[in-house]
Amino acid sequence: MNFPAELKYTKDHEWIRIEGADAYIGITEFAQRELGDIVYVDITSAGKEVSKEDVFGTVEAVKTVSDLFMPLTGTVSEINPALDSQPELVNTDPYGQGWMVKISVKNAAEIDSLLSAEAYQSIVAA
Repeated sequence: MNFPAELKYTKDHEWIRIEGADAYIGITEFAQRELGDIVYVDITSAGKEVSKEDVFGTVEAVKTVSDLFMPLTGTVSEINPALDSQPELVNTDPYGQGWMVKISVKNAAEIDSLLSAEAYQSIVAA
């Protein structure tokens, strides 16, 4: 299983790529494997400020629907447009083309509370 070292992670299985004052967010490969094939992504928070740990959307797999939790407080500035027609990108490229939202980070201090790749890997390996 892949745990890119340059990303940050949450205990709720989201990954975060920080780029200056912005962050890209998606679900981890572990989460995708646990859910099964993702068939639909529903992000309801476009243009809204979402607080850390609040739900910002859902992912639907063949047998379940799972909430997506915001890892950092911020405003959703972009939703990955490719997911409308190709939700399977979450299955095939969760850390690349399968990203879900881009946010403008409101409180950079919250970044310190995120998990490193090693810390996240130890959680899911347990």
